[in-house]
Amino acid sequence: MNREAGVLLAISSLPSPYGIGDLGEEAYRFVDFLKASGQKLWQILPLCPIEYGNSPYQSPSTFAWNFLYIDLEELVKEGYLNFEDINELKQEVAPVNYDVIKSRKEFLLKKASMAFFCKNKEIKELQEFQEKNKFWLEDYSIFLYLNKIYRGKIWNQWDRKDKVRDTNRLLELKIEAKEEYKYQSFIQYYFYKQWKKLKEYANENSIKIVGDLPIYVATHSSDTWKNPELFMFDKHLKIESVAGCPPDYFSKDGQLWGNVLYNWKEHEKTQYEWWTARIKHCSLLYDVLRLDHFRGFASYWSVKYGDKTAAKGKWKIGPRYIFFKKIENKVKNIEFIAEDLGTLTPDVFKLLKQTQYANIKVLQFGMAEWDNMYQPKNYPENCVAYTGTHDNMTIVEWYENLSKNEKFICDESLKDILEKNGANIWEPIQWRALEVLYSSKANKVIIPLQDILGLGKDSRMNTPSTVGKNWEWRVYKNYRHPDLENKLNFLVNKYNRNKD
Repeated sequence: MNREAGVLLAISSLPSPYGIGDLGEEAYRFVDFLKASGQKLWQILPLCPIEYGNSPYQSPSTFAWNFLYIDLEELVKEGYLNFEDINELKQEVAPVNYDVIKSRKEFLLKKASMAFFCKNKEIKELQEFQEKNKFWLEDYSIFLYLNKIYRGKIWNQWDRKDKVRDTNRLLELKIEAKEEYKYQSFIQYYFYKQWKKLKEYANENSIKIVGDLPIYVATHSSDTWKNPELFMFDKHLKIESVAGCPPDYFSKDGQLWGNVLYNWKEHEKTQYEWWTARIKHCSLLYDVLRLDHFRGFASYWSVKYGDKTAAKGKWKIGPRYIFFKKIENKVKNIEFIAEDLGTLTPDVFKLLKQTQYANIKVLQFGMAEWDNMYQPKNYPENCVAYTGTHDNMTIVEWYENLSKNEKFICDESLKDILEKNGANIWEPIQWRALEVLYSSKANKVIIPLQDILGLGKDSRMNTPSTVGKNWEWRVYKNYRHPDLENKLNFLVNKYNRNKD
């Protein structure tokens, strides 16, 4: 397997002038940055719609895409909007204000949708898209229509005729939700059209897209509403158990995520049909797929619904290797990465060995101790190494928060590796960390853009188990610089991470 390097950057973090990163000019400019820097991978966060806490890991649909990322300037070029329309969103690059951007952008997209259907220009292409995506698009549109009627109330508290998906009622809803379906068809079609063009541009420049598949879906989603039997609902559609993780050194109560858990026995009965459709859908978007919370496929922490913390949860057996054998037999054109962070048990290591998927190593977890599996000197070839993920502090903030003794251990550990490679041991922490990872055996190294730029506390993407200021960070417009690109390119070549 080739040695590769890449960068982690969410679409939302790109420096678009319209309040949030999108699939427009700056996305192509970022691909150019990757190419100029010798990078081969662009890792993004999930592309699905967002609701609670603006988290891409709590979405009303695992199949739909986020309208916030649609390039408005492209709609102007197509004649569906004009520059006067979109200029009201123009601003200097700043953290994403989701409340403002959601309402204003949706207003503009609804206007563009009306113009689209009036012009009747791409109706054949839209109809083809609708047919290919019929398996999720109609139900998603009806779910959103009902969600507005019930003002966001969780679907298992809707009137019986709507929550149980009465056949006659569904026929009525298809008529009632006709306008919602047209609008959702338009934005989903346009997202995919723009994404496909961007991905082709990346691939033409030898850049692979690394996508991210959340293991769980939101409890209040079109997926659970359409397929309640595949999730842990009882016969009255009440939630039985939800996801989380057990108490550990960092949290005495564990983490209570709240996503309704899967009914794996029912998934097995269907030969994992829903999962197959889900991953096939991802194969249209990505070249490599990060499987979030991989350990949950080996065994998962089950918490009784209604518990205030995750402390009293229990381990339950996941679908394990048979699941991946079934998926691999049906989906051929995508590579997997196992995000195996968290509480690791023997069954997780066994599943990694069986699947042979690359797993994840995070430098921050290893450098404050003299020796553990996250120390770069211990990395195997079949892994993906990071300075940190979207859930971690930036490397600069992390280093500044180390105790005196931890910082000494970190500095000495980095120094030992750097000296062996004839590297500068006095570089800032972000460059020492990056070079150590590049020099490791790991076949893939992916660095958050914040760490490449040496940014601090204000640039953190997400703090787990908190709601408020997450997912808002955006990179400043002038991040590109020949010196930066040349330095990255030099290190890529030095450590043989430049082969196609």
